[in-house]
Amino acid sequence: MCMRKRLYLRVGDRVNHLGHSAWGPGEVVEERHSDLSGGFCLVRVLFEDGNERSFINDLDSAHCCYYAGVRLL
Repeated sequence: MCMRKRLYLRVGDRVNHLGHSAWGPGEVVEERHSDLSGGFCLVRVLFEDGNERSFINDLDSAHCCYYAGVRLL
């Protein structure tokens, strides 16, 4: 039985990072979902500083980007 992931971000969401204000605001440009049980859900965010950064996007994970400081604008 496959458990449905509790996703935080979707493509097009605007975000900032509480711990890295120098990055500026960002936009979610990609979502990736593993089909394997226990696999990761990732998002890629393009920040104003020109860098793309990837984050875990599953609210049930202690490593979710929400708990790391990524917040919706």
